Amino acid sequence: MVPETPARKTKYGLVNDGDGWFVVNAREARWRERESLGVYCDFEGKRPFPQLGINVSVLQPGESLGRYHRENGQEGFLVLAGECLLIVEDEERELKQWDLFHCPPQTEHVIVGAGTGPSVVLAVGARGHGRKGLVYPVSAAALKHGAGVDKETTDPSEVYESFTDWKRTLYQDGWLPEL
Repeated sequence: MVPETPARKTKYGLVNDGDGWFVVNAREARWRERESLGVYCDFEGKRPFPQLGINVSVLQPGESLGRYHRENGQEGFLVLAGECLLIVEDEERELKQWDLFHCPPQTEHVIVGAGTGPSVVLAVGARGHGRKGLVYPVSAAALKHGAGVDKETTDPSEVYESFTDWKRTLYQDGWLPEL
């Protein structure tokens, strides 16, 4: 029998640290924010989930989920609210509410908030691939939207060195719309 993992209350929201099952509402969970990369809730405690990463991100127009990249793991992105711009294989595609972007391993991509207000994106990705295969290639389309790199690299710290560090934060009313 798999036990339930109790929630731990922090000043930034609830966290579940164990290996058991749990239920947590995104509005009550711990969030993170970083300049130009929006806010997100990853639902994880001290240890990342071993097999599947899942998070909900809120992006303002022009904010991105990261920098244009490719990796060895499969990912999926579902736009729950608002509009986004998908840059995939150096091409731009509009995404609207309920659009799903299936991203097989080694697909170059990034998602940028678009439209006139916030967007909410559910992201799911395979774990267990480590940082092997992670590449940040140069993309004219990504650079045009401030979501790319000037020089190809495999070093995330190089890519994000000019950004402030992630800060933990409490959920703010209005980040997640009532659907």
